[in-house]
Amino acid sequence: MRTGLYGWRCIPFALLLAAQAESAEALSLEQCIATALERHPLILASSARHQAAVARIRQATAFPVPSIDFNSDLQPRFGDFVNSEEAYFGVSQLLELPQKRAARRKIAEQESREVETDVELVRLEVVFQVRRAFHELLLAEEKLAYARQDLELADDYLKKAQVKLAAGDVAKVEVLRARVEALSAANAVRVAVNDVNLAKARLNYHLARGHSDPIQITGQLQIPFLDLSLGGLQAEALRLRPELRRLRLSTERETLVQARARLERLPDLDLNVSRHRLEGLPSTWSVTVSAPLPFLFQQRQKAEIAESAANARALQRESEQARNTVLVEVEEAHVNAQKARDQILLYQKEILPQAQEVLEMFTFSYQEGEIGGIELIEARRTLNASRRSYADALFEYALAVGTLEKAVGRRF
Repeated sequence: MRTGLYGWRCIPFALLLAAQAESAEALSLEQCIATALERHPLILASSARHQAAVARIRQATAFPVPSIDFNSDLQPRFGDFVNSEEAYFGVSQLLELPQKRAARRKIAEQESREVETDVELVRLEVVFQVRRAFHELLLAEEKLAYARQDLELADDYLKKAQVKLAAGDVAKVEVLRARVEALSAANAVRVAVNDVNLAKARLNYHLARGHSDPIQITGQLQIPFLDLSLGGLQAEALRLRPELRRLRLSTERETLVQARARLERLPDLDLNVSRHRLEGLPSTWSVTVSAPLPFLFQQRQKAEIAESAANARALQRESEQARNTVLVEVEEAHVNAQKARDQILLYQKEILPQAQEVLEMFTFSYQEGEIGGIELIEARRTLNASRRSYADALFEYALAVGTLEKAVGRRF
């Protein structure tokens, strides 16, 4: 576990003690992802929108509200309802065709499924951002470790140069060079510490925490290599990507909208049952049934069907474009992962062992007085640059895998 504590050459001793006093639990990548999925504001907002869409299903299937009708005629004085000679009191209810309510329910259910794909899309994006921030912090801590190793080597080189100067084996300029190198290494440590702090703030942001909240992580910058075929990944992406599923659902919804519009050509019934009171005569009942004739004037229904058909054609074109985009995204992420993997293997097998061997040879030659400090410094710089590049390659592979997961629509 990396602690990210500052070195004594970088900050005051009091701050070092404060950093050591941090008791934040070390979080793994899975724990960070679980925290983000539970607390991230965008996920909570998209989930609330899905709940609202589900509630609209109940609205769509609700029965029409009945109404109470009251009519008072032939009043002797305005507002004299008791002495009116004629009065009606009844209830009216619109009786819809059951198929219309069923059509509205299907459309609302389809819309809720579309919103649900938005929730999945947000979750994929949040997981990717957390994964990226997590590995950015691992990379920053890795480079901080290298910077501290560089500082230790620089201090060791300075001590040896001072010993050689005291023995008369080197000139004073050699010690000055060693001191400059040590100061540069100390400054690099300070820069690396700042990078670690910024990476922690970014991770806290994606976890919906305070940017300055203490956070520690545990994990390795290097992740296992994946052996995945491009064709299989692209087939999965076409099946799983939320954007493509939403477009398919939207196209199906337009078909349902057209079916509902055709049902609007059929009339509903308006039923009224009322009690009729006429002065001097016994009370009577009346039943009224009325029905509109929408099939005589179909401009609105035809226009709605035409609009829905045009929307369906537009969605079909968008689906074709989205499919091409998804295929390209998967291929790019796959190529980047393969490239980063090749770089990692190259560093592991050749570059790092050779750079380490060169440094060891130059260190021995310097101790024997066969070379000067400049050659030793350059050898050490080469090794440290190779280590940093190796760490960058590890990060690029982890990032490519995260991008590939997002492009496919699932975690590996």
